[in-house]
Amino acid sequence: MDFSFTEDQLSIQAIARDFAQKRIVPVAAELDAKGEFPLDNIREMGQLGLMGIEVPHEYGGAGMDPVGYVLAMIEIAAADAATSTVMSVNNSLFCNGILKHGTEEQKQKYVRAIAQGEAIGAYALTEPQSGSDASAMHTRAQKNDDGDWVINGKKSWITSGPVCRYIVLFAITTPGIGAKGVSAFIIDTQKPGFHAGKTEPKLGIRASATCEIEFTDYVCSKDDLLGQEGKGFSIAMGVLDAGRIGIASQAVGIARAAYEATLQWSRDRKAFGQPLGSFQMTQAKIADMKCKLDAATLLTLRAAWAKGKAEKNGGRFGTEASVAKLVASEAAMWIAHQAVQIHGGMGYSKEMPLERYFRDAKITEIYEGTSEIQRIVIARNETGLR
Repeated sequence: MDFSFTEDQLSIQAIARDFAQKRIVPVAAELDAKGEFPLDNIREMGQLGLMGIEVPHEYGGAGMDPVGYVLAMIEIAAADAATSTVMSVNNSLFCNGILKHGTEEQKQKYVRAIAQGEAIGAYALTEPQSGSDASAMHTRAQKNDDGDWVINGKKSWITSGPVCRYIVLFAITTPGIGAKGVSAFIIDTQKPGFHAGKTEPKLGIRASATCEIEFTDYVCSKDDLLGQEGKGFSIAMGVLDAGRIGIASQAVGIARAAYEATLQWSRDRKAFGQPLGSFQMTQAKIADMKCKLDAATLLTLRAAWAKGKAEKNGGRFGTEASVAKLVASEAAMWIAHQAVQIHGGMGYSKEMPLERYFRDAKITEIYEGTSEIQRIVIARNETGLR
């Protein structure tokens, strides 16, 4: 096995690390406290190629592979999980779906704007009454006399909903047949009939704007149907496979930040006349943190490699993506928990970033498929049973 990275992969990692340390770290705590969207940083990240890492050059992206994306995501997430959430949605959920299923015109019109940081994208699948059971959505799209689509309904927990220009939306076009009646659309939020609700007051990733969105007789051009009618659910699930690699990367970044802070604290903090890290109980925690972090990192890189292989040769990478997302998210939560415990009272204080890492880690076990859903996906893929 070759665990080395290419020059291009190391280059995008270095770009992400430099930007993260110089521009994101200094403002992360303040933006979290205010719940303020990091718009300026997101635009700069687009200019650096970080909003379209796997997007080909002809559509305004960096033209990198999935491994390069993972390396960059980890660096951004280690600095601020909220900023990495926006990065993940733009790269994995918005650009990826249109690149795979969109027309040439759609790619030029929508992917380029997102990849270059000129606009922000979103992904709308979840509804107030349907989360994990995504096929139970109620949002409807009906054809009018011109062949365009009139959309009515609500979506909830939409990342970047308050600030996005374009959305990949999923709606029922043929009622009564479940998932086979779902289609995908590209939405321009500046057109009449779109409304963004209040920004959700979240536990973590607070600088990432999230809201409910509503459609009232919104007219979507027939040219903005994404893929084939009735294929929306399969598009959504395929896009989520890629998205789960992004969230696994985010979890690894959060876990790494918590782990590195703990290492430094264990060296500097004195208790009973000696460094905290010299006590066996602390050492045991650090050893377990290291093992979980390494396992999560390697499984996430494996998933990225599998995605790259599938793009070249065909095939699936859903199991690898779910394994990475499950292991990495639970590792992030566990490592952040231990980090707070080792830091003691200071870990509970907002004077240090540990409590933010702890709050941010939790969402990685929930969105883009809960840990429970990941276990179902993995088991069904392995057994072939439904």
